Amino acid sequence: MGKGEFLGEFEQVVLLAVARLRGDGYGVSIRQEIERRTGRDVTVGSVYATLARLEEKGFVASLEGDPTPRRGGRARRLFRLLPGGADALRATRGMIDSLWDGLDLDAADA
Repeated sequence: MGKGEFLGEFEQVVLLAVARLRGDGYGVSIRQEIERRTGRDVTVGSVYATLARLEEKGFVASLEGDPTPRRGGRARRLFRLLPGGADALRATRGMIDSLWDGLDLDAADA
């Protein structure tokens, strides 16, 4: 990947949550997964904005699920990880891992 093609921190977090939910993730469940695993408070709006950006990049795809009575007959938009998203996660992880490789923070000049 070239300059500017690696994922930002929140993009990684959202993509990883989408991957963990295996195609059953929608805005609220993705937010809950992030909060449960990271302890980080996030707004559903920031999740949806990031999902829209990731969909534009071809990293996730969405489809409308079945309408539910609980939602007043409205359908949820479900998100799934695409191969390009998995590739972007691997590339970003590889970049970060290479920066960590052999680094001793206790010995580093701070």
